[in-house]
Amino acid sequence: MAPFLQLSTLAFFAIFYVMSDQSVVPIDQILPHKLPLVALMGRPIFPGIFTPIMIGNPTDVRVVEDVVTGDALIGLVMLQNETDTPAITDLYTVGTVAKIVKKINLPDGGVNIFISTMKRFRVKKALHTSNPIVAAVEYLEEEEDRTSEVKALTRALISEMKQISENNPLFSEEMRLNMINIDHPGKIADFIASILNIDKAEMQKILEMLNVRKRMEQVLVFIKKEQELLRIQKKIQREINEKIEKSQRDYFLKEELKAIKTELGMTTDAKSSDYQRFKDKFDAFKFEGEVKEIVDQEMEKFNLMEPNSAEFIVTRNYLDWIAVLPWGEPAPEVFDLKNAQAVLEADHYGLKDVKSRIVEYLAVRKLRKDTKGSIICLVGPPGVGKTSVGKSIARALGKQFFRFSVGGMRDEAEIKGHRRTYIGAMPGKIIQGLKIVKSKDPVFMIDEIDKMGASFQGDPASALLEALDPEQNNSFRDHYLDMPFDVSHVFFIVTANTLDTIPPPLLDRMEIIQLPGYIDTEKLEIAQRYLLPKSLEKNGLKKNQVKYTKDSLLHIANAYARESGVRNFEKNLDKIHRKLAKQIVESEEAAQGTIKADTAREAAKTASAVAEKTPQYETKAAKPVRFSVDKKFVEKQLGKPIFPETDIKKADRPGISVGLAWTSMGGDTLVIEATSLPGKEGLTLTGKMGDTMKESAAIAMTVARKLAVERYGIDREWFDLNHIHLHIPEGATPKDGPSAGITMATALLSLMREKVITDKLVMTGELSLTGQVLPIGGLKEKTIAARRNKARHIIFPKQNARDLDEIPDHVKKGIEFHPVERYEEVLALALPD
Repeated sequence: MAPFLQLSTLAFFAIFYVMSDQSVVPIDQILPHKLPLVALMGRPIFPGIFTPIMIGNPTDVRVVEDVVTGDALIGLVMLQNETDTPAITDLYTVGTVAKIVKKINLPDGGVNIFISTMKRFRVKKALHTSNPIVAAVEYLEEEEDRTSEVKALTRALISEMKQISENNPLFSEEMRLNMINIDHPGKIADFIASILNIDKAEMQKILEMLNVRKRMEQVLVFIKKEQELLRIQKKIQREINEKIEKSQRDYFLKEELKAIKTELGMTTDAKSSDYQRFKDKFDAFKFEGEVKEIVDQEMEKFNLMEPNSAEFIVTRNYLDWIAVLPWGEPAPEVFDLKNAQAVLEADHYGLKDVKSRIVEYLAVRKLRKDTKGSIICLVGPPGVGKTSVGKSIARALGKQFFRFSVGGMRDEAEIKGHRRTYIGAMPGKIIQGLKIVKSKDPVFMIDEIDKMGASFQGDPASALLEALDPEQNNSFRDHYLDMPFDVSHVFFIVTANTLDTIPPPLLDRMEIIQLPGYIDTEKLEIAQRYLLPKSLEKNGLKKNQVKYTKDSLLHIANAYARESGVRNFEKNLDKIHRKLAKQIVESEEAAQGTIKADTAREAAKTASAVAEKTPQYETKAAKPVRFSVDKKFVEKQLGKPIFPETDIKKADRPGISVGLAWTSMGGDTLVIEATSLPGKEGLTLTGKMGDTMKESAAIAMTVARKLAVERYGIDREWFDLNHIHLHIPEGATPKDGPSAGITMATALLSLMREKVITDKLVMTGELSLTGQVLPIGGLKEKTIAARRNKARHIIFPKQNARDLDEIPDHVKKGIEFHPVERYEEVLALALPD
């Protein structure tokens, strides 16, 4: 028997029977104790209801036919688990007995019956488990409670249901009347439960409740939930109606506005307004040639497009970009060379050669009255002021400044833009920058040009070739614009830490200016002039609150910030000033009085009483806190030195020599260690050397072995019986390059001769197999590193003597330079006989 029994949604109404008080025979004596059961799939039916039910399942139809010919009584029980062939185990145990009042046959073979439900029953025993289900039942009596609480619940139910039924078309007038006329509390609860939108499992629980008061309480809870749902529904409907009314009002106002504009001869829509705006802009630019042809085509296309089309937004954005770019010729440059020099001097200490070259560059621009071909590459270690030099150049010229970094960039579209065929396409960084500065001749700084990458998306370095080529950038083509744009007036400044990773074609288009690192005395001046005022202001301190001694600043430079730049120097100053700021705030808070409330009684006084008496705290006059910073104070704030004085690299035993190296972070000193062990002849190299350095070590070994035998008379058997190990400390740091050739050969000869090299002597130079000392690069940075290492003698290739002129005198002061051509000259200085 399939449970396809549902309430008709079209013919649903509920009428409670009011049982006559003159009934003589109790109803449970008329009702049989054996009932055929019909499974309800939708929701249970409560007693006292007159309602239609449609039955479509053939098995259920046969049950109805059999019952109608008899006493017309059936049991209605809801299914627990929906199934096509229910058994008695699939039904709940409590249901409602109903009398079939009328049966109407339907054309599809089903029947429509009108039933009058009478009483609750409980299934006691299954007499026939399926098709049809027959069970022995017992009828349940309600537990009535005629207390005032039940009366109050009755009134509450009726009152709450009146509120729900008001202005609700789902509640008919007959329902409202019947609800009011029901005189039994239990039947009121059943009636309300039958018409509320409750889950069928919850309705079954109400059907099984025999205690009238509990049933009414549960129904009241569901009424409250229904009221809350109705409140939310009304709120949502009200908000929707308000939006609809606003949109309709806006529509009518816009239509009226269009009509008014039409009468006045004004443009009537946004498209026409945009078209006129673009036309006025482009007419003012006075385009010519290819640019004019492209713009005219796009304008014509824009005029013919429907605003709702997807292409309309693309074309509008494209015309917007063209309209905001600075197409006009820039005004002639007007700047004072002395003022430019003053700006550079005010913004940076030292860098004499750099400032001189920049001023010379500006002088040529002013003399030629031509802004084209201005591409400078500032190369130097981090923290030496490359970016700030670029800003100073822009300030000296009175131009707009725009900076963007290309470090880690792998997509050429970042430089030249995306084509308009892509969703969300936009121009590259150069065109974006011109839009931001709104000037055709700004200063553009391209940072970290040595850190660009390449991938399947393209090579950004190659994309920069056109922009940075003075012969080509007067017709630079961005992929998005797809038309020539003159960027030759832009003053391009690029920065890099090293030139090694910059592609040669790109490097060839730039004027190289080297920015060396700073020595300790230069860091001292920079700190006093720039870093200290900036750091004090940033941390809320006044100039007269902190006073540094000269030794304390030099101690920070040598013991905590020994790198080429001053970035770590500034970080250490900030660290000290943060700690001082904390001490100042703590001292100010300690100077304030404490609350005088000693007891809870005093704390509980009224506000008026407190106002009449003395204040609850006292303040003491806080004396201004001042600090005098010396070396001990620095170590107290920053901790133990990172680079102690004992960290100076020395050659204090045989087999050790000190060389000079160049890195992207500036110059550095390099210790070469060599030792020998009895064993098989050979050479072991450690210290993460690159291929070039390994080849240089092999050459150094050959030259040292030859000189040891021929010049110093060392027995050849010594090499057969000893294994030599050459190591460069800081083994985790990659090292490469040929400039340590003479340093490695000197360490090996020092080992072989068991002699310590000259004190405070450092060296640099490539060694050839025949003993020639070949030139190297970065002598200026290496000299600064030597000075930081307290060196007094530097051996360097004679071909690099011309580079001495680029080194400031204050850097060379106290250092003796020894240019050499042959390795024998190195030995005469490092290992004299």
